[in-house]
Amino acid sequence: MMNLKSFTILAFLFSIGNVVAQSKIIYPKNEFRAVWIATVANIDWPQNSTDPVEKQKNDFIEILDSYKKLHYNAVIVQIRSNGDAFYPTDLAPWSRNLTGKEGKAPSPYFNTLEWMIDQAHLRGFEFHAWLNPFRALSSSNLETLSPKHDIIKHPDWMIKYAGKYYYNPALPEVQNHLTKIVEEVVEKYDIDAIHFDDYFYPYTVDGEKFNDTNSFLKYGNGLELGDWRRANVSTFVKQIASSIKKSKPWVQFGISPFGVWRNQSVDPRGSDTQAGQTNYDDLFADPLAWMENSWIDYILPQLYWSLDHPKASYSKLLKWWSENSKNTAIYIGNGSYKIKSDADKSWDSPFEIPNQIDYTRSFNNVQGNAFFSAKWFLNKNQEVTQLLAENQYKYHAIPAPVPNFKRLVFDVPRVASIIKDKNDLVISLQSTRSAVRYVVVYASDSNAMINSEDPSHIIDKFLVNKNNNRLSIRVPVSLVENKSNFALSYIDLYGNESKEIITQLPKSIVKTN
Repeated sequence: MMNLKSFTILAFLFSIGNVVAQSKIIYPKNEFRAVWIATVANIDWPQNSTDPVEKQKNDFIEILDSYKKLHYNAVIVQIRSNGDAFYPTDLAPWSRNLTGKEGKAPSPYFNTLEWMIDQAHLRGFEFHAWLNPFRALSSSNLETLSPKHDIIKHPDWMIKYAGKYYYNPALPEVQNHLTKIVEEVVEKYDIDAIHFDDYFYPYTVDGEKFNDTNSFLKYGNGLELGDWRRANVSTFVKQIASSIKKSKPWVQFGISPFGVWRNQSVDPRGSDTQAGQTNYDDLFADPLAWMENSWIDYILPQLYWSLDHPKASYSKLLKWWSENSKNTAIYIGNGSYKIKSDADKSWDSPFEIPNQIDYTRSFNNVQGNAFFSAKWFLNKNQEVTQLLAENQYKYHAIPAPVPNFKRLVFDVPRVASIIKDKNDLVISLQSTRSAVRYVVVYASDSNAMINSEDPSHIIDKFLVNKNNNRLSIRVPVSLVENKSNFALSYIDLYGNESKEIITQLPKSIVKTN
């Protein structure tokens, strides 16, 4: 049961008046639960760039399995951070964070991205491919660059700022090149989403100038500098959105911007915050325009502050984003990296993150959370993970389809045969008219009726194996032992769930009390 202290804090939070807040749902069936897996500077994975391939694989699987136990359902994996790649491509060199040397392929060779996607899907995770489009190099050291890096190949595309290199967002050739990079990932890999974070124009550094004067003179077209820069970013976002949908319309496009659009002190539409930098005025990114024009499928603002932070509170910002989002799914980014390691002592409490999740759930148009970053719940902060496992994330949840993806799934799982293979049930299914990705297996104890809206009835989500027109799933016997009633449903590529179909499993295979 939830600690009394947690309920006391929640009671205070829910006393904050807002018209969007709804009654708290303790165990939602549909919820996005994601974790960022950062590869830049080996933050999360690989632990060391020179680790053997086998260790890298084992470490990645450990991340997946740890978050699977916590009932997460999506991973946001960084596959491009500094003009490099975690996959084979002619458009960028292999990342030094993967192999220790830029341009060097893994040895023994494996297609890292393809393997990561397969492992994630096998465990029921959505795979969001995270790219940093405009960051070219996080240092000024050019000596270790591969000849395939764009800084070497196209120095005219670059702007050096505060000791780092950035692609110039104003150049059409840059935008077209970065679009080709995204298109290649979408076309070649079975991803669920393309994901950008908060890096567009760089965060402001005092005393430094982002020298795009020549580009402004050439392409400015009479606009003010800030408006022109924001237009460059918006043009790029629109172009990426169009290219994704043209190739694979079921692939989502999501962006995770900095948590403050603008401060109310400079714009009455802004939030009641005193942020030192903002999306609109410093990063020249306008998430409200992206949503207004339906260029993105989800928005995931980074609210890396405590609930009651004096200058940028989680509670105030959550309310602001809830009231100012449209045409997209809304998820919230949470700063698990701050637990017991921040000047704000609110983070010393193991209840900060659980309370943030509970408060998020009180807004009916906010559909989940993502956490930065993976290593902070990996054998760390176990007080927090235990609270989540026993309370907020006690049961499985399935991400709801994003708004533009909602549609009926007419296919339903019809069992052709069931056989026992070692410790698994292999359930063969009749062919479908449309592509499906998962089967959700529901089960209940004793003679209780299946309730597909009750997350406690979800056994798990299983990847559909395809062999010609034959479909099958593998279900560990241990998960269905001592269960009486069963039902199956499909999840299609867009994330929509079909009607559930009641299914009988042979009593000779599934033991009952």
